Amino acid sequence: MIFTALALSGAYPIEPELRTDERGLFARMWCTQEFAGRGLRTDFVQSSISSNLVKGTLRGLHYQVSPHAETKLVRCIRGAVFDVIVDLRPGSSTYGQWAACELTSENRHIVYIPEGLAHGFQTLTDDTELLYCISGYYEPTAARGVRWSDPALAIAWPIVPPSIVSKKDEQLPLSAA
Repeated sequence: MIFTALALSGAYPIEPELRTDERGLFARMWCTQEFAGRGLRTDFVQSSISSNLVKGTLRGLHYQVSPHAETKLVRCIRGAVFDVIVDLRPGSSTYGQWAACELTSENRHIVYIPEGLAHGFQTLTDDTELLYCISGYYEPTAARGVRWSDPALAIAWPIVPPSIVSKKDEQLPLSAA
């Protein structure tokens, strides 16, 4: 597994090292030793999927506050997405900054999102599906978000305006960045 640090401290796109032969391929997508050796969380308790029908669908930017803050591993298992994280950790040197990576079913990359970062994505193809591993259980009273179109963040979404954004996500507050 190849971990490449993003500009936001503690966040990584992870590239699996593919082993191929005449049968196809094999790759590790998760290894407790590799994650723990980098000081990353290894205690994921929940797995979820997000299915999206239309190219340009935008979800996010979501997070949970302490004591229910979550670390996430996200992988696109069908289609392609522009995956975005925003640093909302008070005192962080990258507070209010964002980073993005493209996750596709072909590149098989995973993004590691530590606690305190908001997460969202925009679909780049029709019929996408994402797989999440999450370190905490969903707690509705701890759920928060930041509006995807916050001018202070100036995220360079690839498809503007998005094809679909939920009313809930359209009404999320602006960041304090």
